[in-house]
Amino acid sequence: MSADPTREHIPPLQTPPAARPHQGGRHRLRNYFLTGLIVGGPLTITFYIVWWFINWVDGWVKPFIPQAYLPETYLPYTIPGFGLIVAFLGLTTLGFLTANLLGRSLIRAGENILHRMPVVRSIYRGMKQVFETVFAEEGTSFRKVALVEFPVKGTWSLVFLSTPPSDEVAGQLPGEDEHVSVFLPCAPNPTTGFFFYLPRRNVIEISMSVDDAAKLVMSAGVIQPQVLQKQYPVASAPEELADGKREGKAADKRENEATLAAE
Repeated sequence: MSADPTREHIPPLQTPPAARPHQGGRHRLRNYFLTGLIVGGPLTITFYIVWWFINWVDGWVKPFIPQAYLPETYLPYTIPGFGLIVAFLGLTTLGFLTANLLGRSLIRAGENILHRMPVVRSIYRGMKQVFETVFAEEGTSFRKVALVEFPVKGTWSLVFLSTPPSDEVAGQLPGEDEHVSVFLPCAPNPTTGFFFYLPRRNVIEISMSVDDAAKLVMSAGVIQPQVLQKQYPVASAPEELADGKREGKAADKRENEATLAAE
């Protein structure tokens, strides 16, 4: 009985190894775990930070509230965030009172008393300058990102441009070049770093937001602004969104017409 010549070119079937299904199961289990970690990790950390901040504010504010006005006096449980609400209302009321003439007069009188205290006046002046600089809407502090050659020649680091140096400091700096104040954050905690003065010609300003720069420092370069834009594209104008919707509707209409024609 002659062999079929067509079977000579057919390779024999190979039985897959027994360990392959187990490897696939472990791979899927690993992917599920990493996906859950990516989703649950930021949520858990965010919830913990918010919860810690609420309890921290409550611990500071509640001792100043009379016991008769606390909700836990009449309820069998405490209400977290009550102190935060009281602090928000109190600061808003203080700002409202300060906006009129009487409030400004009282604030000025209180500042005059503080300025006569030797140690307290230095602390108050420093804290007031910091808060006015950070929270001022018209300020330019920490609103620009730049590159400087640090720590050695040929290496570059991200810095935040701060307020210009005062006349007293600028007058003591060597050279005739204009100097700028820069803050160099450290990874992964951008709240710590180095503060120094540099000639403006040694600073390269870049078109990156402070938030993106902070993310870049906290992630040690893992989270890049370009990657975020590619993964989450955002239309630059409402017209682009409208054009996209019109193109999508036109494509759906063409597909429906092609389906009806085929039928």
